[in-house]
Amino acid sequence: MTSSERATSRRTVLTALAAAATVGGPVLSQLAAAAPAAAAAPAAATLPDPLEYPSNTALYQDTNLVEGTSYSRRYRRHQQFDLKMAEKYDFPRTAILALHGGGIEIGTTELCLGIAGYSPSDSAGAPILPTVHDYFMFEGLLSTGNRALHVTSKNCDDHVALSTAASHLNVLSLHGCQFSQLGLPTSTFPSTGNRAVAVVGGLNAAFRTALVTEIKAAGFQAVDAFDSRYSATLGEFNGSHVDNPCNLTMLRKGAQLELTTELRESLFGDSSSRGARADTWDDEGSLFTSFRDACRRAIATVEAGQPIL
Repeated sequence: MTSSERATSRRTVLTALAAAATVGGPVLSQLAAAAPAAAAAPAAATLPDPLEYPSNTALYQDTNLVEGTSYSRRYRRHQQFDLKMAEKYDFPRTAILALHGGGIEIGTTELCLGIAGYSPSDSAGAPILPTVHDYFMFEGLLSTGNRALHVTSKNCDDHVALSTAASHLNVLSLHGCQFSQLGLPTSTFPSTGNRAVAVVGGLNAAFRTALVTEIKAAGFQAVDAFDSRYSATLGEFNGSHVDNPCNLTMLRKGAQLELTTELRESLFGDSSSRGARADTWDDEGSLFTSFRDACRRAIATVEAGQPIL
C-alpha cells in the first residue's frame, strides 16, 4: 500500500469512528465495511504500526478531525512580573507536558494537571496546591481509536508546546507504554510480577536521578532508561532525541516518564473513562496523590539547584 493509500485508509477509519460516535452505530461493523480490500493481509502476517501523522500541523489540517470533538489542546501559562529595578523575582522554571493525553495514553492528562498543581476533576478551577507549573496537553477525544491521533514526540511542532518547552529550564513530559514493550530483564521484572513500572528518560541526568529516587521512595517501581542494566532494550523509551520537546528547554535537556498501563490504571479508583478518572483520582488511599507528589518533590529538588541569576 502506498503512503497515499495508507493516509486515505486512516482518514476512512477516522471518518467511520466519527460517524459511529454521531449516530450510535456499531463501530466495528462500520470499520469493517470501510476498510479497503487492499489492506487485507494473510493471517500469519505481522501488520506494521498504523501510519502516524508526520506532525501536529498535519493532524490539525485533517478536515476529518474537529478540534473539541476529535481532539483538544489545553495549556496554562502563569503570568509573572518583575517591576522593581532593584529586586529579583522568581520565574516559572518547570513545565509539564502531556503530548498524548486523553484517550491516547490514558492517565497522562490527569497526571499533567495534578503535577502542575491543579485538580484533574476541575482543571479550570483554582490551584489545589501552593506551587503551580505551566503545562500543555494534547488530548484524544474519540470514543475509540485514539491511537490514530498519536504524533511521535520528536515530530511535535505545536507552537504552544514548543514555546512552553523553550521558555523553561525544565520539562517533565508524561507518556504511556505497555510493559511488554520494555523488554526489562525477567530476573528483576518477571512477566508474572508487578508490571506497574515508570521508565525515567530525558537528557537531564540530575532530573532523572531525582525522579527515580522519589518515585521509588513513594513505593513505585522506577528505572533510569540510561542505566546499563536496562538501557539495551529501552532505546525507544529513553527520551534521548534532541527534538523531543522534553529536551527543547533553555538547557537543551529535560525529563520524560514512560508509564506502563498497569501503573497508570493503578492511580485511579476507576480508570475506564475520562469521567471515571476525574471522579476517582482522589479516592481514599489514592495512589494518584502519592505518584503526583513524588514527581513534584523531584521537580523541587532540581529547581533548588537552579538559583535565580
